[in-house]
Amino acid sequence: MYPSSCDTFVALPPSTAGQRIIFGKNSDRPCDEVQEVVYHPARDHAAGDKLECTYIEIEQVAHTYAVVLSKPAWLWGAEMGANEHQVCIGNEAVWGRESADGDEALLGMDLVRIGLERADTAEKAVDVITELLQKYGQGGTCMEDECSFTYHNSFLISDRKEAWLLETSGKHWAAERVKGGHRNISNQYSITTKIDKEHPEMREYARGQGWWDGATPFNFSTAYSFTTTARIEASGSRYCEGKKLLQENNGHITAETMMDILRDKDSGINMEGSFMTTGSMVSVIPTNPALPGVHYFTATPGPERSVFKPFIFVKNNIELKETSSPSYGADDPVKKKPRFQSKPDRKHALFLEHERVAAVIESHEDKGMKITEGMRALEKEKRTEMEEIISNGIKEEDFLANLFSSCVQGEMGLYGKR
Repeated sequence: MYPSSCDTFVALPPSTAGQRIIFGKNSDRPCDEVQEVVYHPARDHAAGDKLECTYIEIEQVAHTYAVVLSKPAWLWGAEMGANEHQVCIGNEAVWGRESADGDEALLGMDLVRIGLERADTAEKAVDVITELLQKYGQGGTCMEDECSFTYHNSFLISDRKEAWLLETSGKHWAAERVKGGHRNISNQYSITTKIDKEHPEMREYARGQGWWDGATPFNFSTAYSFTTTARIEASGSRYCEGKKLLQENNGHITAETMMDILRDKDSGINMEGSFMTTGSMVSVIPTNPALPGVHYFTATPGPERSVFKPFIFVKNNIELKETSSPSYGADDPVKKKPRFQSKPDRKHALFLEHERVAAVIESHEDKGMKITEGMRALEKEKRTEMEEIISNGIKEEDFLANLFSSCVQGEMGLYGKR
């Protein structure tokens, strides 16, 4: 299967409007896959506890941070998310000279979630992910299907002051610090000669494989990418279009700007087809640590016909029931071997309502336009409310504990009036 999924973006001052970092991602996955948005509170863990990831079990740490995640409902990890320290992570599938086939290990999506649970800065997330990569490796099919769909991973990671780009090939990796401006990634390697952290054997391995002569300046993308660009042509186009959209808005990028970019169809960033955009995320993180970050998620496919709904970390955040998929526990076909012998219904409450309304939008132009206008009005109203909180701080934490769920209920109420 050729790369055809996901675009991740980050904009930092001076590219943003005000002293804020804007993070965004479209998760492009199989069109029949359900993406859920879930919240997990911070937890303390006993010595010797184990952590069951999608395919393997690893050692747990003493404390994990609160996280909000957008994730394929069938697996443990996440496509994208944020934690209570305003660290945001999104991953991309990448392919290169090194084979991505191998035994079941940690998925890139598992590493996204673990990075968020264990790191309070972007740089620490790089360290967490690379240490686990070295110890356990990455591997296993990334689709809820018997077919083998495997890849290496790149990660875009941000916090209140900077961003990091981490690109991997097997256990080898390179990382680049981004201190300002904007950056986007698609399904291709993009780190070149500016490398701020790296696997200690990464260069020597490339030289041993004949990918680098050891004399010319080392370029990670040149060394580890395919020898031809045919396989990454589609992702290259999306990467260039994404970079162009960021540049067009350079100096005044906002949450609304990022939502518009994620909704852009002409660029291919808002994907349709057998792989489509099944979930989207935009985060607004003030550089001032006294101000809260706001994380917007759709929890539904097709950002052009979805509502970005806000989430803010507070002391008593509640479970996000309307966007949590049914759980099958030990009976889940993902957990049984051989895996994926059946595919249970994973649709959550919002997904079901949205599915019905999306059909109306597609088949009835006038009615669909009115529904979409109502969705945009709701989104704008919430964005305006969040602007007050981002600018002036939180006044009533209890009100925000149910923020995301109340917005979901408002969205479902809007659908009920169709």
